[in-house]
Amino acid sequence: MADQIRVLIVDDIAETRDHLTKLLSFESDMEVVGAAASGDEALDLTAKLLPDIVLMDINMPDVDGITVTERLTAQIPTTAVIMMSVQGEADYLRRSMLAGAREYLVKPFSSDELTGSIRQVYSREVEKRGRIVLKPVGGEGHRDGEPGRIVAVFSPKGGAGRTTVAVNLAVAAAQLDRKVVLVDGSFQFGDVGVLLNLNPKNKSIADLAPELETGEPESLDTFVIKHSSGVRVLLAPPSPEMAELITPSGIRRILDALRLEHDLVVVDCTGWFNDTTLAILDQADQILTILSLEITSIKNTRLFMELTQQLGYDDEKLTLVLNRADSTLGIRVADVEHSIGRRIDHSIVSDGRSVVFAMNRGVPFVISSREAPVSQDIYRIATALVEAEANPAPAPRAAEPAKQAPRKSIFAWR
Repeated sequence: MADQIRVLIVDDIAETRDHLTKLLSFESDMEVVGAAASGDEALDLTAKLLPDIVLMDINMPDVDGITVTERLTAQIPTTAVIMMSVQGEADYLRRSMLAGAREYLVKPFSSDELTGSIRQVYSREVEKRGRIVLKPVGGEGHRDGEPGRIVAVFSPKGGAGRTTVAVNLAVAAAQLDRKVVLVDGSFQFGDVGVLLNLNPKNKSIADLAPELETGEPESLDTFVIKHSSGVRVLLAPPSPEMAELITPSGIRRILDALRLEHDLVVVDCTGWFNDTTLAILDQADQILTILSLEITSIKNTRLFMELTQQLGYDDEKLTLVLNRADSTLGIRVADVEHSIGRRIDHSIVSDGRSVVFAMNRGVPFVISSREAPVSQDIYRIATALVEAEANPAPAPRAAEPAKQAPRKSIFAWR
């Protein structure tokens, strides 16, 4: 028989404590080891009983649940907190997660929701305790002692196929025997999980937020999902309001840790600028900029290139990728290059049938239709990235702080 999950219930209403105790008494793998009616009592009982899970009500008569959670996280890190509240507002969720809560349940919740959350949080905590993965592990295909490269896939215009390219590019690189992790950097409305048929409710980057606020994460492996294609995936949060949990400093730590373990870190960036997106672009060794044969896409790409000059990025940091390059839309590739003042580095043909069919199945087209011309174009780009990773040039970086002064003015007009 598996070890029982030891649960402490904290709620100032006796009826609620009794009700939760009865619900959990029907679960053979759970044991209620105690109940507390106040924040101070919760701190004392947790230190004495050392439960695996604390069910914490957010509203307490003496010390509120968020404050108690902060203290428990610092003093007894082996105990995980699941917050309970009648308030479902994003601010309460954000404050609870930053305090260290591992889950947030809005009252009233069902028995299945309660027990499912307890098991899920407990499983993640057990898995995390057994792993320490921030040090280079020299995995298969990885150069010992050398960090991998971060490749940001970005498009200043929606609809250019950014996420589709990022997903298939990461999978193609993994098929080329490289250790690859794909990060969904569109934290509000990420689609990487949909294209790979993965569920962000199981594991996502939002689960890392409490650890990032208190220091370096203990185990990134706990939050990364292994896809059947060989690529590893760090998904966006399951709900838009949780995007606020991801800070610029937090994403920098995550990317630095991931590059120690992987040959390539591919980040699917959101299509608009904010501090978090800029942190990713700053951190990237290479920015694949996706554009299409549309006048608005060309215009936005030109503006983005001007912006990168203000940010101090080297020209070599940007790689231009023309998606659906053979579309007959009245604009030639030569016209695009003349407009933006630079040659296109890579082109991807249009193949709506293969792409949409693969997308709806949740299977990357570089696997389902490997011989298709669109897949071959993706593999050519992946090969170029792999070669750059194997023979790295000095990584282009943003300018020194003194040269980044114009950054304030970038948002001044927004």
